[in-house]
Amino acid sequence: MRSSDEPQSIDTASLPNHRQFWHFDLISFVAGINYERLYAHRFEGIDQASRQQVWDVMGDFIYRKLNSPSRVLDPAAGRCEFLNSLPGVDRVGIDIVDSIQFRDPAISFIQSNVFEAEIPKESFDGIFVSNFLEHLNSQDEIADFLSLMVQASEPSGMIAILGPNFKYCSKEYFDCADHRIALTHVSVQEHLVASGFDLVGVIPRFLPFSFRGILPPSPRMTGLYLRFPLAWKLLGKQFLIIGKKSGAR
Repeated sequence: MRSSDEPQSIDTASLPNHRQFWHFDLISFVAGINYERLYAHRFEGIDQASRQQVWDVMGDFIYRKLNSPSRVLDPAAGRCEFLNSLPGVDRVGIDIVDSIQFRDPAISFIQSNVFEAEIPKESFDGIFVSNFLEHLNSQDEIADFLSLMVQASEPSGMIAILGPNFKYCSKEYFDCADHRIALTHVSVQEHLVASGFDLVGVIPRFLPFSFRGILPPSPRMTGLYLRFPLAWKLLGKQFLIIGKKSGAR
C-alpha cells in the first residue's frame, strides 16, 4: 500500500492535447495591439487642426535639417503631420493604420507593416522617422529597420530620427503601452552608424515629451521655442539625430 506522500503516476494520455488546450482563442493573442483604438484614445481631447499647425512649423525646421530634400519618406507616418507640412514635395508615407481623414491626398500612402512594404531602393533623398524605434521588439529589429532605410536612401540621402530620450524622460517613458525598448540619443547614434549612416548632427534634448506637456500646442509658441536652443535644454525630452548615407559626399 502506497503512503499518501508517495508520488502518484499520471496517465498523460488522458490529458487534453496541449495545442488543443491553448487554441481556444489564439488569434486574439496573435493580433496584438489595436493601434487604431490605441491612438484614438491617446489623442483624445487634442485638436488635430491645432496639432497640424504646430507640425507645420516643426516640419519646416526638420525639412531644412534634411537639406530640403525633393523626395521624402516617412516610414511610420501616423496621421501624416510631417508629410502634410511639406506641400510641393514628392512624399511617401507608410503606416499600418491609414488615417485618411487627416492626410493630404497628394501623399502617396502605403498601408502596411514597414517590414512588409515594397519600398523602392535608392529613391529618397530625405527620410524622417518620428517616435517609432521605441515601438520595435528588439535591438536587432531596430537594426533591420535602419538597414531598410539605408537601402531606400539615395547615395546622398539624409535621415532624421526623432524620439523620446529615456535619459531625460524615464518616469513617463513606459506610460505609452506600445513603448517596448528604452533608447537614448547615444544608443540611436550607434544604431545609425552600424546600419550604414554617418552622423551629421545630434540634439540630445530637442522637443518636450508630448503635446500634453509644458509647451503649448500653438505655432507661434513652437516657432519661438525652435529659435531658442536654450529652451530645448530646459524642456526637451526627445532627441533629434541627423544622419547621411555612408560614403555620400
